[in-house]
Amino acid sequence: REEEERLRNKIRADHEKALEEAKEKLKKSRDEIQAEIQTEKNKVVQELKKKDSKPLPPVPLPNLIGINSGEPADPDIREKRNKIKEMMKHAWDNYRQYGWGHNELKPIARKGHSTNIFGNSQMGATIVDALDTLYIMGLHDEFREGQEWIDKNLDFSVNSEVSVFEVNIRFIGGLLAAYYLSGQEVFKIKAVQLAGKLLPAFNTPTGIPWAMVNLKSGVGRNWGWASAGSSILAEFGTLHMEFVHLSYLTGDPVYYNKVMHIRKLLQKMDRPNGLYPNYLNPRTGRWGQHHTSVGGLGDSFYEYLLKAWLMSDKTDTEARKMYDDAIEAIEKHLIRKSNGGLTFIGEWKNGHLERKMGHLTCFAGGMFALGADGSRDDKAGHYLQLGAEIAHTCHESYDRTTLKLGPEAFKFDGGVEAVAVRQNEKYYILRPEVIETYWYMWRFTHDPKYRQWGWEATQAIDKYCRVSGGFSGVKDVYSSSPTYDDVQQSFFLAETLKYLYLLFSNDDLLPLDNWVFNTEAHPLPVLHLANTTLSGNPAY
Repeated sequence: REEEERLRNKIRADHEKALEEAKEKLKKSRDEIQAEIQTEKNKVVQELKKKDSKPLPPVPLPNLIGINSGEPADPDIREKRNKIKEMMKHAWDNYRQYGWGHNELKPIARKGHSTNIFGNSQMGATIVDALDTLYIMGLHDEFREGQEWIDKNLDFSVNSEVSVFEVNIRFIGGLLAAYYLSGQEVFKIKAVQLAGKLLPAFNTPTGIPWAMVNLKSGVGRNWGWASAGSSILAEFGTLHMEFVHLSYLTGDPVYYNKVMHIRKLLQKMDRPNGLYPNYLNPRTGRWGQHHTSVGGLGDSFYEYLLKAWLMSDKTDTEARKMYDDAIEAIEKHLIRKSNGGLTFIGEWKNGHLERKMGHLTCFAGGMFALGADGSRDDKAGHYLQLGAEIAHTCHESYDRTTLKLGPEAFKFDGGVEAVAVRQNEKYYILRPEVIETYWYMWRFTHDPKYRQWGWEATQAIDKYCRVSGGFSGVKDVYSSSPTYDDVQQSFFLAETLKYLYLLFSNDDLLPLDNWVFNTEAHPLPVLHLANTTLSGNPAY
């Protein structure tokens, strides 16, 4: 009985105390209550952060060569290089003024812009993408502004569904490159935090990741339009470089294991005609439609096979073999010469070759040149020549327009060659691939025409894409008075301007023996075996 009485009293006392507290709460203003809730939230966040942030192991920085040199002796070349730096400053300053913290800039409306690849949140994509370009151009005040924003505002615990591929190449690639160039720990820490948020995307029956993942909940799914819920070759096949560096920097093999698992799975599969289809179902592990492309949906998968080998200091021979096999099949089935003598790369669709090449495919000229050294059966000369032919075809696609800027896609049918036919393929959105190929061809041949072509493109961009609030894409390169699309793409600062700047710099700026560029032009150092064993790194 006494026990019951004591309990009753306790309940009554608790009840009264709760009422008192509730009355107190009601006296408080809404602001005070919100402040209290915020404090509690912050406590939880701090606790989680403590749990999250195991200190990263000390890892020796690879020997970094040529990160702030490249000044050309020739005054004409130096002047051109300075012009490109001025364009970068114009793009950055306007983003800084009108779009700061947003993913991208609308240079005409002068406000922020975002697309669904970044989800619905302001993640400062342009800042992260532009950092390494600012650094190598010696724009150090701008670099510091970007670093400060990232330190204070870049937060990945947002309820936002993002593209795993885009976030990997732009954000993780950009942060890793900024870390290696500047040595600032904040970039490494943020890259590792973000990578942790992408890992749930790999929780599929096959280990082939979803295209999209919610950064907060970790729930993944695929693009609705991709072949019957398939994942895309260029998306799940363009993680290797960044993930190998993540394992190197953290000592945690999980990243390395995820991408090697994808590679092993692809090696076991049948390939129609030796070609890799663009679609693979992550539930069943079977190919989707048998479309094959070296342009969008396929492109960077092939690039990353070659670059995995280069980044490993040429020790990852399995990657090189996969690259060689794939390129052989591509040459046999997709590469053709037009009636007018232009070498192009078509697309395999439903059992026949479509004689159309996309701007994105133009990167392949540079890839063939980069992979020439080390190719099978003494075919180095052949691949350098093939790279030159692709560069020439892509230059023609620019030269045959009114604005001297290339269309999104161009045909090789009958009388029409290297020209866009459909209205929705006539746009130029500040893309880098053609200039990227000019730069690789310049590095390997030093033929002055590549600088000449690069300068033509620079002048055309400055003339037709520059507006007072930044740079914009144009909707029709065949029209003498084009309309703007009003987007300054983050890759314009990450890639287009970087490749132009490198094209007019000496070869000692980011030499290709020491650096490998990810598919968003973020340079990552070659991991010489000495570096990786030094760290006593279990991932290797």
